[in-house]
Amino acid sequence: MTAVKDRAGSTLASRLRPMRVVVCVGAGGVGKTTTSAALALGLAQRGQKVAVVTIDPAKRLAAALGLKELPGEPVRIAAKLLADQGVAMEGELWAMMLDAKGTFDGIIASLAPDEHTRDEILANPVYRELSTAVAGSHELSAISKLYELYEHHDFDVIVLDTPPSRNALDFLSAPKRLLGFLEGRALQVFLAPGGITARLFGRGTALVFSMFARVTGVDMLSDLSTFFRLLSGVLEGFGDRTRRVEALLRDEHTVFAIVTSPEPAPAREAAYMAERLAHSGMNGSELIVNRMHDSDLQGHSQQEVADLLSEELGESLAARVAENLADFDALSRRDRETVKRLAHTLHRREPVLVPYLDEDVQDLRGLAHIAEHLFA
Repeated sequence: MTAVKDRAGSTLASRLRPMRVVVCVGAGGVGKTTTSAALALGLAQRGQKVAVVTIDPAKRLAAALGLKELPGEPVRIAAKLLADQGVAMEGELWAMMLDAKGTFDGIIASLAPDEHTRDEILANPVYRELSTAVAGSHELSAISKLYELYEHHDFDVIVLDTPPSRNALDFLSAPKRLLGFLEGRALQVFLAPGGITARLFGRGTALVFSMFARVTGVDMLSDLSTFFRLLSGVLEGFGDRTRRVEALLRDEHTVFAIVTSPEPAPAREAAYMAERLAHSGMNGSELIVNRMHDSDLQGHSQQEVADLLSEELGESLAARVAENLADFDALSRRDRETVKRLAHTLHRREPVLVPYLDEDVQDLRGLAHIAEHLFA
């Protein structure tokens, strides 16, 4: 496929070269996770040390990377495995799957003032329930892991997969929402010393909790009080970390790549995402369109194609082939028109186009094939 260049004549590889963080966003079902892995592979092939962080990938992606499963911390893809599949590699490719609960526990462990406080928080029943619920929001855990990899590792580039696009809005606003909670009045009520039971729950509710404790052996009020007392020791560090993450998402060396397909619904999602990125002050300068149909009639009519093929295939088979090709021609024209409108709406560089592939990615060779289209 011919390389698609922007108005300045640069390729995707040159545009991404100065970037430290590439965040892939877009609708579900458009190949975003595979694109994230292919982007990382392509950058690593060009000499950079790259980590790709995926969110709930299909098992076949782990298999494609030569792993039984993706771990919760970055692991390097073996050079021998790459060589065995004929994938040239000048740099290093590392991969991991987001472990939401483990990431959240790691934040607490790193911010706790001492080991005793850390162990108390991690063992607290309220924390265990809360961290599971919060960690269920992949957005918060994703940006936390992004910050950790950025600050404490020596990767040249981090490629981050994200949840589907409407949830990606939560991803963009997660730092601000967390800061609002940490600095809000509601939390300060919990942290205020003394009288929490009477002031917050009232005597009637406190009595219910007391009866609950006698029946179940779980002292909910005590657990709550202990949890928020312990939490006060990590709030300052948590708030500072969150502000740093928010700044990182807006850094000039962070770029958001909008991944879509030419179908109308994902294309509308892409336009919506671009609008939100711009409104949030994010650098959303890349548009990648997967699954482009590129088979067409080459300017001929269906009948002309049938006539051209009839001598070799016979009239009946040539007519069926021409009819099938005419269907693909219609899809190809639809895709080109959709991309044209989308590029105009987004005021973006010419999009990077990846053709529709007949087979799913099964190995590193398949990922490298997609990378060839991305970095042509």
